[in-house]
Amino acid sequence: MKILIGGAWPYANGSLHIGHIAGLLPADVIARYFRAKGDTVYFVSGSDCHGTPVVIRAKQENKTPEQISNFFHEEFIYCFNKLGFSYDLYTKTSTNEHKEFVKEFHEKLYLSKYIYEKSSPQAYCNKCNSFITDRFVLGKCPSCLSETRGDQCDTCGFVLEPENLIQPKCAICGSYIEFKDSTHLYIAISKLEKQLKDYINSHTNWRKNAISFSNRYIDEGLKDRAITRDLEWGIDVPKKNYKDKKIYIWAENVLGYLSASKVLSDSKNESFEELWGENARHYYVHGKDNIPFHTIILPALLICNDSGYHLPDEIISSEYLTLEGSKISTSRNHAIWIKDIIEKYDLDSIRYFLISNGPEKRDADFTWNEFINSHNGELLGAYGNFVNRTLIFIEKYFDNKIPEGILDDEISSKINELYEICGFYIEKANLKDALDKIFEFVRYSNKYFDTQQPWKTRTDDLDQCKNTLYNCTQIIANLTVLLKPFIPFSSEKVCNWLNICDEWRPHYIDIGYIIPRIDILFNRIDKIAPVNPN
Repeated sequence: MKILIGGAWPYANGSLHIGHIAGLLPADVIARYFRAKGDTVYFVSGSDCHGTPVVIRAKQENKTPEQISNFFHEEFIYCFNKLGFSYDLYTKTSTNEHKEFVKEFHEKLYLSKYIYEKSSPQAYCNKCNSFITDRFVLGKCPSCLSETRGDQCDTCGFVLEPENLIQPKCAICGSYIEFKDSTHLYIAISKLEKQLKDYINSHTNWRKNAISFSNRYIDEGLKDRAITRDLEWGIDVPKKNYKDKKIYIWAENVLGYLSASKVLSDSKNESFEELWGENARHYYVHGKDNIPFHTIILPALLICNDSGYHLPDEIISSEYLTLEGSKISTSRNHAIWIKDIIEKYDLDSIRYFLISNGPEKRDADFTWNEFINSHNGELLGAYGNFVNRTLIFIEKYFDNKIPEGILDDEISSKINELYEICGFYIEKANLKDALDKIFEFVRYSNKYFDTQQPWKTRTDDLDQCKNTLYNCTQIIANLTVLLKPFIPFSSEKVCNWLNICDEWRPHYIDIGYIIPRIDILFNRIDKIAPVNPN
């Protein structure tokens, strides 16, 4: 089967922090699993280079938006590569391929009965001498009176229009703004209400936040949305009399999943139409603040384009990650930047913690004490200890050769069961459940080693000692394959030691196989790190 896995596209106006990675890591785990299972995977994402946030950063640093977005795009690539993200293509929205795809998509979109032209009030800042996008209009929510921005209230979730805000101000300079009429193209999402409602309700397997947020979004009343804007940085509108306008960012960045997979399909001489046909399976992985863009906006664009594009199947929407008990804040530098942490800590430990203790279905908190305890207690103390104590024993007393033995029926049954149940959990994006099952087996394996006492049977009953180590080696071979989607770096080491591939199936090491010289999988972390490691 062809599997499309789309990771959310981070804004290229600032560095990545642990909250971003916590929401995106599940995509890599799922992609690695499906490849190991033998499916054809298209794992795509990229940097979101357009939009006002990039322009603002560029003005602050006296650079062009292209310079800013390219700088952070390269930084993102470095961080994702270091963390082992196995993208088949990580691109950016400023490429010619993306721009041309989006323009062709929009040209057909404009022929739809759902697209119309309308003049409406747009926020304008006289001090900045420019129109301001909705998210950069600040004011009080007319529903709950909380301070909010002009697209949606973060406190009550009310969907807003900037002109409805109380005392609207420019987020860039702080000046009060006025509203000027401007003509734009709109998409009549309101006419899709029943179709979108039926679509959402047909996916009862989605996470609760995706279903509830999407239904609330619809129940509050879908509003038609502008798909063009008065912007200076973005993709040109492919329509006469719109030369001074750009395609609104929300109507082009989600199309990156299509443009990226088109580039990838073409490079592999494979069918883009088949990937976006009815027999494919699509996963979209992101944080909960991006839910409506993947359950409402993207489906609406695909439906209105009327090219038969496949609608999202699986919405993998994480909750929020906090830091030491409080909200991550980039403006206050209360964040752990990925570019810093990847240079100081074991990469598998970062991945493991952000999956096993991450915001999969509820908000989660990152603390340094828990991170260190997770590494020392689980990766090093349980899994790493079992691998090293077994293989070092074989190295020391059996000349690195796998001793003779017979596979224990209970161990064989547990191994077979793990591939089945962990595969089921991963396909449902229940990654914590999958890791819990694997580490149950890790604890079982350590208990088995201790109960069998090979250090004692080496002199009292050599055959039993050999049998114990033979079985422990088979356990290690399968643990490393089961864990490779989660912690690929240490798993690749063990796969090389045992000369096995990562196919999602039981693996067994031949008697007499000579293990090359091994090293320690994980080192202990003793020092508690500061909140912002520098």
